[in-house]
Amino acid sequence: MDGVIVGGVRATARMVAREDGRGGTALPVLEGDGPLALRRTRGSGAEAQVMLVGAMSGPLGGDRFGVEADVERGARLRVGSAAATIALPGQAKGESRYDVRIHVAEGGELHWLPEQLISVRGSDLYVTTRVDLADSARLVLREEQVLGRVGEEPGRLTSRLTLRISGRTVLDQELACGPGAPGGWDGPAVLGGHRAVGQLVVVRPEFGQEPVAARMLGESASLVPLAGPAVLVSAIASDALRLRRVLDEALASLG
Repeated sequence: MDGVIVGGVRATARMVAREDGRGGTALPVLEGDGPLALRRTRGSGAEAQVMLVGAMSGPLGGDRFGVEADVERGARLRVGSAAATIALPGQAKGESRYDVRIHVAEGGELHWLPEQLISVRGSDLYVTTRVDLADSARLVLREEQVLGRVGEEPGRLTSRLTLRISGRTVLDQELACGPGAPGGWDGPAVLGGHRAVGQLVVVRPEFGQEPVAARMLGESASLVPLAGPAVLVSAIASDALRLRRVLDEALASLG
């Protein structure tokens, strides 16, 4: 889906994680741009940790933001964000874009755990997350979307998540919500009136030898094995706090 962008801010943040030869992970590339700032924080063991810090509000209407992460062979990286991302209406016409591109090489490991994305009334945001993993790479990726602030109708939000392992697509899903989205998005077959939706993708090579069985996780979440060493947890909830609790419990249940 390619929207028409008129005006707005363009910004890209890029990070590269690499083994440092001493049992840890170096960050030879850590580049923020405009409203997207990257900060290295204290990691744990061999893992490096980066926080994405928004230097201004947004994305606003017409903005185009991008984040790129490259985890090289054997490196370990954990990425979070300092606060929720808030999609806002702006003076520029057209949708805003937020594109995430992730690559993890053989033996690399990435935990991608940003805070929620909040869709504000009047906003129009299209989010894409594309992940490419090598065969022995490991991944924990969490996405959470909140439709509107308290007592507020949401904006238009479209989110697409694509996962490829060894060049093979194992997940490609898109969800559109809010004004102008296909009918039924808020019906019982999709969100059922809930205003928080999220997914958790976990990729571990051992899932290839010991597959995880599909199961329900309470009344509003499910765990489904993918066609690869991966599982997908999908969840809905009445608010962001409950959604996070469900996803955290799902991750803990996988060990």
